[in-house]
Amino acid sequence: MLRMWEHWSACACIRYRASVWTLAQPYNPLNRLAGMISSNDFRTGTTIELDGSVWRVVEFLHVKPGKGSAFVRTKLKAVQSGNVVEKTFRAGEMLPQALLEKATLQHTYMDAEDYVFMDMNSYDETRLTSQQIGDQRKYLKEGMEVNVVSWNGRPLEVELPNSVVLQVTQTDPGVKGDTATGGTKPAIVETGAQIMVPLFISVGEKIKIDTRNDSYLGRES
Repeated sequence: MLRMWEHWSACACIRYRASVWTLAQPYNPLNRLAGMISSNDFRTGTTIELDGSVWRVVEFLHVKPGKGSAFVRTKLKAVQSGNVVEKTFRAGEMLPQALLEKATLQHTYMDAEDYVFMDMNSYDETRLTSQQIGDQRKYLKEGMEVNVVSWNGRPLEVELPNSVVLQVTQTDPGVKGDTATGGTKPAIVETGAQIMVPLFISVGEKIKIDTRNDSYLGRES
């Protein structure tokens, strides 16, 4: 009987200690909120998850009315489709943040309507459609390295370098002495994009272009 009592007491003690240890763990709200972002922390470019898709904050405005609760008015752009919507969130509302991954890949070739990119270390290929790439296509050419952005293992879009060097394939003849006039003319580059260039630029020259605002940055040798 004594041994049975000792055995029961030892088991009860272990269970008691285990239960006390479990209850004694400090509550950490960050565990519950991992991967979340407050609407108060929105910035231009912030990505969030809504209805199973990734949306990027294009514009935001914090509003504190005289009566009622504060809120955040936003304009969101769907990364996959490019659709733009306006949506309002409560101030401090917690939302899932879309954690995006970037990989530097090289555009190697076209396969029908797909753009094929390759990891030059592993030789793995990633494909994006022309719709996913969108307006970025006008500066994209084979051999160019870009950032391919993915979410949950799915490629979403590409990020071009801030500037690219492309050859002028079509424009009006350049005129010497026009360097100081400040005039411009349209020019077509090798990828098909059209930008405004100074009057002295001629066909065959290489120029540097800002891909963020389509502006001419200068000649390149």
